[in-house]
Parts: sequence; C-alpha cells; structure tokens
Amino acid sequence: MSDFPGDIFTEPEVDPDTLANLGPLRPLAGVWQSQRGQDEHPVAEGAGQDAYVERYELQPIDGQTNGPQLFYGLRYHLHVVRPGEVQTFHDQVGHWLWEPATGTVIHTLSIPRGQVAMASGKAAPDARTFELAARAGAAHFGICSNPFLDHAFRTTDFRIRVTVHDDGTWTYEEDTVLQVQGRIEPFHHTDRNTMRKVAEPTPNPTARRTAAAPGR
Repeated sequence: MSDFPGDIFTEPEVDPDTLANLGPLRPLAGVWQSQRGQDEHPVAEGAGQDAYVERYELQPIDGQTNGPQLFYGLRYHLHVVRPGEVQTFHDQVGHWLWEPATGTVIHTLSIPRGQVAMASGKAAPDARTFELAARAGAAHFGICSNPFLDHAFRTTDFRIRVTVHDDGTWTYEEDTVLQVQGRIEPFHHTDRNTMRKVAEPTPNPTARRTAAAPGR
C-alpha cells in the first residue's frame, strides 16, 4: 500500500518566505568560510591527508512542488583550495532540501569529476544535528559515477552528519566509502570542517517581491 496521496496533481499553498520554512536547514543559510578543513583520501601508498580552505555559499530558493509534495531549500556552491594555493582542490554544487510534511532532509551534490549523489535522512524541524546517507545501486537515494571512477574508485556509500553549534558555527563530517581497485578493504575517504558565517543569505525571489509590494 502506498503512503502517497491519491491526488498526485493538486499543489499545496507555498509560503513565499523560504527562510522561515527551512526547518533544521535554517542555521545553514548564508555565506561561510573556514581555513581548518581536514581531508583524508586514497593515494598509491595508502592514505593521504590534506588541510583545506573552504568557501560555502547557501542561498534560499523559492518553494518547489511535485504535485502535492513541497520542498523548501538552499542552493549551494562550495569551493575548496589547499592553504596558500589558487588551484581548485574540490568544487561542488547542489541543493539542501527540507520536506516539512515528512521531516525529510535531502542533500544533492554534483562534482566535476563526473559524479552525482542524493542523500537523505530524517530530522525534527528544530534539530541541531542530523545525518544523511546515500548508497550505490539504491533506487531512490543513490550515487552515480562515470565509468572510470566506478572502475578505479567505486563509491559504495556516502554519509554526511551536520551539527549546529551554540556560537552560530556548524560542522559537517563526511564519510565516503570507496572500493579502490586492487585493494581488499574499503577505504573511508573523510572530510571535516567547521564553518563560520561571513555574510547573511539573500532572500529568495518571491520573498523579495513580497517585501517590495506596495503597502508593505
């Protein structure tokens, strides 16, 4: 038996103010920086470690509907370099989405190495920590890689845990499980950073239009 409504076309009313409807994602909205990222990744000799500098921008988008399904969310871009360098170490775009009706958080990501993923998890609207997961081969929340990555560094699982701190910062901890060609044991590629806000978010387009309407 399906948990979905019989009417798959009628859309709900959408609040124009996305920032007021982000649930546990609200503390993440804005522009963030950090110089204290830590990365562990596979190299020919075993494991390599790098410190990194990161800029992470998360801006609210207008509410999105799939018939009766409603998401509020943040569009993001993160850019990473090694300390003192200009060349990009990591670049990533995607969305953080909150579905109020089900208490679901979704994280989509795309990286320019030919890989995309969509992770999900449950959270309370006021949660200060939450965890999301994706798995290769899953029908709904999965991982898709280009043929070479799937051959040489196959990503089997991805997890991200977010913790919001009382001082306004927030920390992410990522664990990307790789099956490296020629190795028996899976490799845990990990990334961790604590982000500090440098700019407030820009309201989404319909919120700006509503605020600029005559009489407001």
